[in-house]
Amino acid sequence: MKPGPIPHLIRRLDGGAAIQIQWDEEGHVGNYGARDLRLACQCAECREEISGRPILDPATVPEDIRAGELRLVGAYAVQITWSDGHATGIYPWSFLLERCPCPRCAARSA
Repeated sequence: MKPGPIPHLIRRLDGGAAIQIQWDEEGHVGNYGARDLRLACQCAECREEISGRPILDPATVPEDIRAGELRLVGAYAVQITWSDGHATGIYPWSFLLERCPCPRCAARSA
């Protein structure tokens, strides 16, 4: 199995309102909104395990949710502790890169 992408840098922006991932040294940077990432959580509390159907009610996620601690999971993912107390989701780098909101990636997926 080919290893996935490993970002050059990951950090919180604006007190955790966003997470910035610099994918390479050439300037490929994606700024991910905290609420968008929280709603995209793939853990068993947020998605049905068999079907993958979302079970997280978006109305329960505060509009002003913030990312707290960022913990690396091996070389393949990041685990985020959210201001609503949720901390079980793991966000693989490949999952995040597929959803990169930078203009270049957004144009490619349009």
